[in-house]
Amino acid sequence: MHHFDTLCQQYGQILNKKPKIKNGVCSVEIERHLNVTIQGRPSRGELHAGLSFESLDHEGNALNLGETVILEEEIPAFTNILVRNGIIISAIHNHWLYTKPTILYLHFQSVEPPLHFAHKVAEAMKVLK
Repeated sequence: MHHFDTLCQQYGQILNKKPKIKNGVCSVEIERHLNVTIQGRPSRGELHAGLSFESLDHEGNALNLGETVILEEEIPAFTNILVRNGIIISAIHNHWLYTKPTILYLHFQSVEPPLHFAHKVAEAMKVLK
């Protein structure tokens, strides 16, 4: 388990956030600082990205999962970087109606060493506002 803890700390360092471990899952939450209203009311509670890894095997590969709130105009650049780096885009959808600006949620995943995934996502996050 010590190896997992160290790996999780390194994962957090790459993403510049403090990681958490719960039930064998290492996760990081990244706040998105967007000015959004839902039904005309300011909202901050749903504006984040969540990244995690779990099910680490003996070869160092893990199930890597990510989700981020994303503006429509950010989708092409963000997804291009992820796809170029071999990360699967598994969903793009809305969670809420009547948002201004329109916000969507993008889900992505891979099976690879978690630090590789973290570096790839950190690269993609640079194109977000």
